[in-house]
Amino acid sequence: MSFHLVRYARVDAMRYMAFDRPVLRGTGGLRFWRLLGTARGGSMGLSADPRRWATLAVWDGEAALEGFLSRSPIARRWREEAVESWHVRMAPLRAHGRWGGVEPFGAPSPGASGAERGPVAVLTRASIRPSRLVEFYRAVPAVERDLAAQDGCLASVGMGEWPVARQATFSLWRDAAAVGGFAHRTDAHRRVIGRVRERGWYAEELFARFAPLSSEGTWNGVDPLRPG
Repeated sequence: MSFHLVRYARVDAMRYMAFDRPVLRGTGGLRFWRLLGTARGGSMGLSADPRRWATLAVWDGEAALEGFLSRSPIARRWREEAVESWHVRMAPLRAHGRWGGVEPFGAPSPGASGAERGPVAVLTRASIRPSRLVEFYRAVPAVERDLAAQDGCLASVGMGEWPVARQATFSLWRDAAAVGGFAHRTDAHRRVIGRVRERGWYAEELFARFAPLSSEGTWNGVDPLRPG
């Protein structure tokens, strides 16, 4: 699978969300995809960044991804019009939950347990119940502060399919231990997880980990997976 984070110079880049959908629907070898707007912060906040957009894609194999990158008008536009872009190829390690009623990432890759000794990518996604939106967004700032304080977090971006109600995060971590430290030992995150269960915030949710295989380009001026 692949994840692409692209920043444009123009604030009207939102039009690509409409233009790209029929192209992606007709792309051979593309099993699952989502176009996502991004937040200005590292988690699921309300401040949108109209210049930066993300694409998450699950492919039938490397040949399908290579064909897209070499021939698709979307990939050509990324090369020609983006002021910054970052792309990563990944293998699934573990996942639970659904996205739009499907399990998009399949079985873990062979050797998944060993892969978690290196950098780990984490995707979280939730469809928030309308009656729980206020509670959810009141909790976001404290979680974002905890996330920013984690030295094992290499980079993070909040994303959304729809404004407000369908939210996601994509983050990169030094290793699986760093992910576990944030998930289970930071007060704000533990409180939120408890309230998610007690109050039924989500109508649908998904959590997945991946092993980054290769990356190129920059994200806020650097490639967070390249040793500095």
